[in-house]
Amino acid sequence: MFRPLSFYVGLRYTGARARNSFISVITLISALGLMLGVAVLITVLSVMNGFDRELQTRILGMVTHLSVHGREPVQDWHALAKRVEGHDGVLAAAPFVQMEGMLSYRGNVAGTMVNGIDPQAERKVSIVGDFMEAGELSSLKSGDFNVVLGYGLARKLGARLGDKVTLVLPEATISPAGVMPRFKRFTVTGIFRVRAEVDSLYAYMNVEDAARLQHQPGTVEGVRLKLRDLFSAPALGWSLQQELGPEYYTSDWTRSQGSLFQAIKMEKTMMTLLLSFIVAVAAFNIISSQMMLVTEKRGNIAVLRTLGASPGMIMRIFMVQGSLIGLAGTLLGTVIGVLLATNVSDVAAWVERTFNAHLFDAYFVNYLPSQLEWSDVLTIVGISLLISFSATLYPSWRASRVQPAEALRYE
Repeated sequence: MFRPLSFYVGLRYTGARARNSFISVITLISALGLMLGVAVLITVLSVMNGFDRELQTRILGMVTHLSVHGREPVQDWHALAKRVEGHDGVLAAAPFVQMEGMLSYRGNVAGTMVNGIDPQAERKVSIVGDFMEAGELSSLKSGDFNVVLGYGLARKLGARLGDKVTLVLPEATISPAGVMPRFKRFTVTGIFRVRAEVDSLYAYMNVEDAARLQHQPGTVEGVRLKLRDLFSAPALGWSLQQELGPEYYTSDWTRSQGSLFQAIKMEKTMMTLLLSFIVAVAAFNIISSQMMLVTEKRGNIAVLRTLGASPGMIMRIFMVQGSLIGLAGTLLGTVIGVLLATNVSDVAAWVERTFNAHLFDAYFVNYLPSQLEWSDVLTIVGISLLISFSATLYPSWRASRVQPAEALRYE
């Protein structure tokens, strides 16, 4: 005889056509609901992972992972960079000088954060050189007083390559005409576009030109670092500060952008919780179909009991039947979800082309990003199987409590 018997009978009940077609419909709806819930969960979490990746690449590719500031102007940034690059977890270092000011061009004015950089070293710690809309980052040569603007900033000013823009610094100078703000004209030699907020805020110039504007030629504020693991920035910053001593202090990305990633993490958690209700609804359908099946099979259960089947065997029979429904729905949903997650970017692009729609122009990316994480898939599959299995416990227990004499009285 086929062993175990409970699995064999449960398998037969799953494949057999119910006398009441309504039960079969409910069973099919249960499997489809479970499949839909798993597929949607995998797809949505993959899209959120994609947005998270783009945020890390684009925003944190422009924002400093970790910076080391001198309490006094740093004279030899090469020595400081060499010192911190020897620390485990630091990939590269580049000097910087930061200033706040306003840029003016033909009556248009926009506030800006001016970053003095070394173009060659900056490529090692920032992605700005990879997102040049026009011009080159290497055009920022010492003494030429050139500037590279963000795309949004250039649009606000109405400036293009070759235009002369005026930088207004908040530092006041005394002249025969009275107290005057400081002005300096720059030539626009590049425009970058990363489709993030920094496009409307950042401007870049050569670090030596920036130092001259601050009346501290040959110095920098400090060095910015690119880390192997950006989430280690707080701990690494504390370690570097202890190692470098009181002459320096550190600042990391979590102070300026940490709230953004915490919000995304919270949103991902809430989306997972809300979409899990789809799986929960499917589980209730499994309970409903199982309860109706138990009622329909009362005669069969009574016969099995009179032939010597124990209550435990009866319970296992219906647990097998319900678990197979959950397994089928989960596996089908996983396959569909993985296929959707890996192709959702192409599907969204096809929709845009077909209907001439611009779905993502308002976002910092012009496509729908997706990144499939197998850890998420395994977690979703595990939760779905656990919920499906749990949904079979009560109906199976009710089946095991059927009394043979009472069930056969009206047969």
